[in-house]
Amino acid sequence: MADNILVVDDSEDTARITAHMLTHRGFQVRVANDGPRALELVAESAPDCILLDVMMPHMTGLQVLEKLKETPTTAGIPVILLTAKDRDEDVLSGYKEGADYYIVKPFSAKQLMYGLRLVLGPEAAGGVASQD
Repeated sequence: MADNILVVDDSEDTARITAHMLTHRGFQVRVANDGPRALELVAESAPDCILLDVMMPHMTGLQVLEKLKETPTTAGIPVILLTAKDRDEDVLSGYKEGADYYIVKPFSAKQLMYGLRLVLGPEAAGGVASQD
């Protein structure tokens, strides 16, 4: 069964491109364009991993991450932050808040797959990803 990934990004283009990268590699993907919608989708059905933009309106990615980590039923879901924020203090802040991995935008499919294999294991997407 394919890994289920939730892509959370307020940029519809980034969300669409990321979703395409993932579906092309055998993942099942759902998309949310803001933090509140992401939390709704997680409550409906927990994903295997969340790809989370940091800079979003209404609720930042770090606020979403905090909510996920303080809730026992969602605390164990791996979260990869995807963001343009590349300063050391930004990266460290993401890890301090509980992120499992941190990828700086713009990113390649190879970088994305590396992060997913890191948090989900080498057989992510049924091993299809090993072609990258």
